Amino acid sequence: MSQQKSGLSFLWLSAVAFLLDLLTKYIVVQKFDLYESVNVLPVFNLTYVRNYGAAFSFLADHDGWQKYFFILLAISISLMLAYFMKKNRADQKLQNSAYALIIGGALANMVDRAYNGFVVDFFDFYWDIYHYPVFNVADIAICIGAGLLALDAFKGDKNKQKSGQK
Repeated sequence: MSQQKSGLSFLWLSAVAFLLDLLTKYIVVQKFDLYESVNVLPVFNLTYVRNYGAAFSFLADHDGWQKYFFILLAISISLMLAYFMKKNRADQKLQNSAYALIIGGALANMVDRAYNGFVVDFFDFYWDIYHYPVFNVADIAICIGAGLLALDAFKGDKNKQKSGQK
């Protein structure tokens, strides 16, 4: 009887996202002063900022309880997604990759938040006077993971339609 490989085999992708994020944040903190900005392209700067909240500084202006809330949330979501990966087959590549990227990004931002009390952000895209909120590698991993989940759901709906299921 052969045992089928689970989606947990994709956790290496979590480790890559996690380490790449923490490495880039370390470099930014070592090389930049807070709010220092270096122009890279006409629409892109590297700018060191601190985010005390979540995405787009959500809840950043509260008394500090949000730090513990976001740490608990990151751990809970990561455990839930790891459970889903354990239940998945290894050939469910889109879904497992998505979960792995989300786990890596969530845990990297969680470590940053637990260690510093804030998350280091530095990718600053803008057009004229309009700036997109500054973000980091973990945020990219989470967004790519969410996009892969949407793609997987869309692909799954297409497969069901082809086979005549609803």
